[in-house]
Amino acid sequence: MNTARDLAIVALDMASDHPVGQGELSLALAAAEVFDLLDAGALVLDDERITPSAQAPTGDRLLDEAASSLVRQEPYESVEDWLWRRGRGLSSAYGAELESMGLTARPRGHRISLRAGRSVPVDSAARQQAEERWASGDPVLAALAAAAGVHEMPDDAADDLTDETVTTVLAAVGNAVVELEAVRQRRAIEDAAFDNVWRGF
Repeated sequence: MNTARDLAIVALDMASDHPVGQGELSLALAAAEVFDLLDAGALVLDDERITPSAQAPTGDRLLDEAASSLVRQEPYESVEDWLWRRGRGLSSAYGAELESMGLTARPRGHRISLRAGRSVPVDSAARQQAEERWASGDPVLAALAAAAGVHEMPDDAADDLTDETVTTVLAAVGNAVVELEAVRQRRAIEDAAFDNVWRGF
């Protein structure tokens, strides 16, 4: 199961109705990779630390890249540190990867707006898998999509998330998204203050 790819496809599918911030999506994709690497046996979580296991190819280029970039020296890396490090530019990387695999395409036409010109998923087995998983209400995928801003998390959805490892990763991505927004707000305030000084106020 490729949670990161499913999340990327769902986000693209819903982008016209729910514009997604690239920073939030990148953090959520990095969290999704943690789940995929856990499933692949490439890492285990020790409290909030990512402990690498024996590295074996997953068959997915970006996941293999993620596995090879795990910190392999104690005290290892916290989940949140991983999200910030691995997440940098990750939404763009997944967008490019999906396009290179023929799983997305850019709409053609003379009257298409710039927003509509973004890549969209094409009919494929990968898209069908992502849509079926989304429609099933998979709680992990739903929680990651909510963190990325793709949709609102239903109030009772958290009841299905009881596994400690899962809640640890989801808490980390939630904290990172909140911190990202705080950084943006600080920058906006600083930029506004600079503009006011520049104008002589």
